[in-house]
Amino acid sequence: MTEVLRVDSDNPDPNAIERAAACLRRGGLVAFPTETVYGLGVHALDREAVLRLFRAKGRPANDPLIVHVSTIDDVAPLVTELSPDAYALAARFWPGPLTIVVRRSRAVPDEVTAGLGTVGIRVPSHPVARALISAAGIPIAAPSANLFSRPSPTDATHVIADLNDRIDMVVDGGPTEVGVESTVVDLSQGLPVILRPGAVGLDMLRAVLPKIDLRKSTTTQPSAAQRSPGLMSKHYAPRAPVTVYEGDAEAALSAMARDALALVGGGKRVALLAFAEDVARLVDLPVRLVHLGSERDTADVAARLYAALRECDDLGAEAVLARIVTTQHALSAAVRDRLHRAATRIIDVGTGGAR
Repeated sequence: MTEVLRVDSDNPDPNAIERAAACLRRGGLVAFPTETVYGLGVHALDREAVLRLFRAKGRPANDPLIVHVSTIDDVAPLVTELSPDAYALAARFWPGPLTIVVRRSRAVPDEVTAGLGTVGIRVPSHPVARALISAAGIPIAAPSANLFSRPSPTDATHVIADLNDRIDMVVDGGPTEVGVESTVVDLSQGLPVILRPGAVGLDMLRAVLPKIDLRKSTTTQPSAAQRSPGLMSKHYAPRAPVTVYEGDAEAALSAMARDALALVGGGKRVALLAFAEDVARLVDLPVRLVHLGSERDTADVAARLYAALRECDDLGAEAVLARIVTTQHALSAAVRDRLHRAATRIIDVGTGGAR
């Protein structure tokens, strides 16, 4: 059975941290909280341990891992060089929820990078993550600590629900703060490009690198080596099919209500992801409402999102309906991206088209 070590998130017990660090050094799999989501850590330079991680998650080999280190000085052995742009981003956003993709050195195994010549590097800010990486004294490769394609875990209970008996240890530091994965910026191919949106938004990045831009295509072929985690079209999904409604909020709510009634009439158990502003419009429907918080507080929505998707599973939902967030915030793009990837169907309420 997977061992659970409970620690204070702000002041983790050094003895517990050392036990987890020793497990990592000997090739074990240890889940731990970061400021974004719980990661499943493994010695990044131990090929056998990395392969065990892929098996535990059911993760395809073409989906690379992000390597976590304590400081920018620890990056040097893992890369061929760090550009001025990399140093500028690190100075502004590390420690924090930003991953930088750069050319890798031969020290990093192919299994970590999906065979590509690049590697994603991050310096997390969560006290437990920082203590663990420092105590282990090794670079830690850590994707989200869940079964592949499931909603990422934002609490230790989510890790156990997916990976109990598959991994060695969970360091339980309570719920995570950000709730969605790190922003990923690719610096390996000329102009910097955001591969995956996160808490470090486009405007924040442009304040440091004015020429940075969003990746034009948000998905890649499932069989191709991915330049970053989180690029596959189907990801972060609950068991039930998810329908996402895009466009005007009022029109989206009307379409959700109409489709929910039709599904219930067909004998389906339906869950609606509901913003606080929408509850009054939806509360009388014969469905289960799963609360996302206020749409005006996108940080709160992001922190709740994955737990809400998992709650839909716990409720036995056979269909999940949600409208897209319409606010403009550093995390709005990240929430939209995760909902799109969780969705089986996306409906544009303006045109009636679906994809």
